[in-house]
Amino acid sequence: MKVGLLSFAHTHALSYAALLRDMDGIELLTTDPDSLAEEPRPEWPRGRELAHDLGVPYADSYEEVFAWGPDAVIVAAENTRHRRLVELAASHGVDVLCEKPLATTAEDAEAMIKACRAVGTRLAIAHPVRFSPAYEAARAAVKGGHLGTILAVRGANYGRLSDAERPWFADPALAGGGALMDHTVHIADLLDDLLGARATEVYAQSNTLLYPGHATETAGLVTIAYDNGTHVTIDCSWSQPAHHPQWGDVEIQLVGEKATVEFAAFSQNVSGYDEANRTATVHPWGTDLDERLLTTFLYGAEDGGIDVPDGESGLRTLQIVLAGYASAQEGQPAPVA
Repeated sequence: MKVGLLSFAHTHALSYAALLRDMDGIELLTTDPDSLAEEPRPEWPRGRELAHDLGVPYADSYEEVFAWGPDAVIVAAENTRHRRLVELAASHGVDVLCEKPLATTAEDAEAMIKACRAVGTRLAIAHPVRFSPAYEAARAAVKGGHLGTILAVRGANYGRLSDAERPWFADPALAGGGALMDHTVHIADLLDDLLGARATEVYAQSNTLLYPGHATETAGLVTIAYDNGTHVTIDCSWSQPAHHPQWGDVEIQLVGEKATVEFAAFSQNVSGYDEANRTATVHPWGTDLDERLLTTFLYGAEDGGIDVPDGESGLRTLQIVLAGYASAQEGQPAPVA
């Protein structure tokens, strides 16, 4: 199977490249032409230099990748560049896995879905947390009725501002926003799968107190009302300090009529102290969520297993984010389109 990786912009692109490079039966070709417009960062290379470091084949343009004849492509570009690449994949009749968020505007997301639907290609969204064993266990408990009706959900997707490695995450022209855009989507996607309900209204607040002077929000709190009566809060802040040994986490507490369940998606690790560098260190040992995501996208879900979310799911998640921005701007609840 031929797989093209379009752009190294997203941090997950490095993981995807390494995994696909080592997968049996996969032929990989990467490209990252938009990196030529970025200021070179020797400590965080992109483009042909990064492909060389990873030991993967490289093409100079997106068109060269499609001329190669891929069976599927992965879009790991900056958020506002997703539409162009997804529509390009659709024009070649190629299935596509697109990084989250699907887009930064509903117009772009709807156009991407329409383009893929028109030619019968698959549009999937890269949400690896769906493949966490912790989430699978919580999902089984909910679907099995062990919690009863879900009354409330408290979620947190912590992280830190990654402008040293990937400055575009804090550039509204490329990211479409800041922490609210970056970190609401993970938990909103899980709830899209878990609740079987639609979000109706969002109230959100955001600020730049954690990293003053930035053009985008660096902290946010989003409250969502669903049409089944469930209420959700999501802490989507870039609140991890730079010296924290782990980049971030996804944590959820589900409060039901019968029981409460909590899970953390990235808690399968061993922590300790790095004496040489005089700092704390964390080493993950558990399931590789990116690997499960890629395998499911390329070969399909296991019988009864979780599938990769589709474009319509990605649009519903984006609409929550967009309502959050509208609410934060107006200072009052905003309806979800």
